Amino acid sequence: MLLSALLMSVGINSCLCVLLFILYSVLRKQPRNYEVFLPRRLANGTYKRRRNKVARYIPSLKWIWKSWRPTEKELMESSGLDGVVFMRMITFSLKVFLFAGIIGVFVLLPVNCFGDQLTVIDYADWSANSLDLFSVANLKVRSQWLWVHFGAIYLVTVFVCCLLYFEFRYIALKRIEHFYSSKPKPEQFTILVRNIPSSDGSSVSDTVDRFFGENHSSTYFSHVVIHRTSKLRSVVDKAKKLYKEVKHKKPVKKTPMRFFSRKDNTEGHYESVLQEMEQNIRLGQAEVSAPGKEVRAAFVSFKSRYGAATALHMPQSINPTYWLTEPAPEPHDVHWPFFSASFMQKWLAKILVVFACLLLTILFLVPVVLVQGLTNLPALEFMFPFLSLILSMKVVSQIITGYLPSLILQTSLKVVPPTMEFLSSIQGHICHSDIQKSACNKVIWFTIWNVFFATVFSGSAFYKLSVILDPKQIPLKLAVAVPAQASFFIAYVVTTGWTDTLTELFRVVPFMVSYIKRSFEPSDENEFVVPPMRYHRDTPRVLFFGLLGITYFFLAPLILPFILLYFILAYIIYRNQVYMTHIFYSFSFLRALELRTQLCFGMQFMNVYAPKFDTGGMFWPMIHYTMIFSLVLMQAIAIGLFALKKMELATYLLVPLPVFTLLFNEFCRKRFMPIFTDYPAEVLTKRDKEDRNDPTMPEFYNNLVSAYKDPALLPLRFSGSGSRNDSLTSPLLSFSEV
Repeated sequence: MLLSALLMSVGINSCLCVLLFILYSVLRKQPRNYEVFLPRRLANGTYKRRRNKVARYIPSLKWIWKSWRPTEKELMESSGLDGVVFMRMITFSLKVFLFAGIIGVFVLLPVNCFGDQLTVIDYADWSANSLDLFSVANLKVRSQWLWVHFGAIYLVTVFVCCLLYFEFRYIALKRIEHFYSSKPKPEQFTILVRNIPSSDGSSVSDTVDRFFGENHSSTYFSHVVIHRTSKLRSVVDKAKKLYKEVKHKKPVKKTPMRFFSRKDNTEGHYESVLQEMEQNIRLGQAEVSAPGKEVRAAFVSFKSRYGAATALHMPQSINPTYWLTEPAPEPHDVHWPFFSASFMQKWLAKILVVFACLLLTILFLVPVVLVQGLTNLPALEFMFPFLSLILSMKVVSQIITGYLPSLILQTSLKVVPPTMEFLSSIQGHICHSDIQKSACNKVIWFTIWNVFFATVFSGSAFYKLSVILDPKQIPLKLAVAVPAQASFFIAYVVTTGWTDTLTELFRVVPFMVSYIKRSFEPSDENEFVVPPMRYHRDTPRVLFFGLLGITYFFLAPLILPFILLYFILAYIIYRNQVYMTHIFYSFSFLRALELRTQLCFGMQFMNVYAPKFDTGGMFWPMIHYTMIFSLVLMQAIAIGLFALKKMELATYLLVPLPVFTLLFNEFCRKRFMPIFTDYPAEVLTKRDKEDRNDPTMPEFYNNLVSAYKDPALLPLRFSGSGSRNDSLTSPLLSFSEV
């Protein structure tokens, strides 16, 4: 790719960024758009509507400098430890690429530019130069300048490993601190017990009560038996949806955009339908709750956290296949359809997910091959000779080779996160947080394999097959193939990183859906949805940019400014620049950068997203392992590169580096992962002692009895006398205590 094609891609994406900035600055101030741009603050009642109608239509960037200044403690209270972990991932990336960017831009890039392996740089016409002239490929074989790259690889590896250690330790300590500061939660006192053995003449509930009453008499508190309620849940969901439509139904005025609106039916018809559905739900609840209809599983609660932990980790029976225990999720995090599936259905679903992931991987090779065909202009002209005239136009060729490939790949990747989330939901996870973690892991490795490796080895199927059949040649093959795709990944960072970040700010899809919905249906300002943070979509994207930056920092350091600008754009979007001056005068540069970015990302958490669950920072090990993989991949490519450049001594000196990196990873795993797996006994006993003097514990134990009752089995009553203008904060269905 020529430098001119890259500049064309940068120009197009810069214009899109400016356009989205301006549109957001105007549209966010319109009251009808508050539900799109400020749903969480609107739901919490913390946003005041503007009275100045003229100012609403004037583009303004004052929102960038407005100070809200949420601290990390405030963010943890509002978004949980997962929100803090997400921000620490951003600040970690900023530190890494600030350090690597200084080395890459001011040291490695000049060294590469003054090499003469390929050709002499045309300083008179910079745009006509190939991007390969700015990479390590421009250095000759056995060039002594390669020792500069050797030193840079060691420096960045040591720096990243040190940061990973301190971040892992910080998150582990935060996890303990979060546990100490949180109020008593049902999941801390509860475990999930499965494979409960059948007993003649006794129900599952009696069996559980007798077993734990005998074996855990001093700590056992209560239990809730699980039932299969998938069919009943679908009926309840339909009833809620219908009740919601009736509650917010208003007379529809005819407007040019509302010719297709439905006529307002009488309330009596809806009341009769709701009463019939309510009766069917009660009959369904009685049928599901009948003896013999239970799942051989139960949520068992204990009087103390230590008692729950003891039961969790201790074998309960001589037969190891009975009384299987696992941690209980948060009550609202339980994925109830999991319990309605049989063992055979779960087993078949896992096999189906494996084949579906393989099929999706194979199908995704189609856009990858198409993208690589567009980047190769001579091959494109050979395959489609009738396009030669159009492709000969300079602007068209620059758009096709510089902007269009990354746009196609970016569009194709949009379907991956929701697809992986669906596949994870049928894979057999008991809670939504596990589904998100599984989907996040799938998206990470799908992106690495299909976007990175498939793009790098997209020359031919035989070439990829030769790599697989001869693993010893993988470093050499990577050293040849990876630098050749540097220009494409630079354009990919610009298109996917910059534009997607602004799209996240503008929330294009929710805005369009809201506009279309208002055009054809009567709007209700009280009816809006506060979206959850989708970690399986955003975390893999940030980690993949980290992989690209670490991999290419010594191969093509020109990519580093674009990756840094991606994080800076994210920082601007999540605003709070007004706090910048005070921080610069009070703290070191890296600490200031970290705090400022945390503040900025906190704005999006507090304005838009509401946490659906909190895993207690369990996403960080996934982040850590991905960064370790990025380091090892970079080191393997470096070994292959120095071997190709005939630098035998440097090659031998680099071989221990991935070994030391993997040993460091094993040390971190042994040192910190136990804290992420289980809480230590001293932590549990300390909290239990504190609870003895807590006057709210009796009320907590009363609520713990019914905390894990299936929502589909709770008694319900449709409120027929309620006003339609009630706030959405009131329940759609009135539930009574069991």
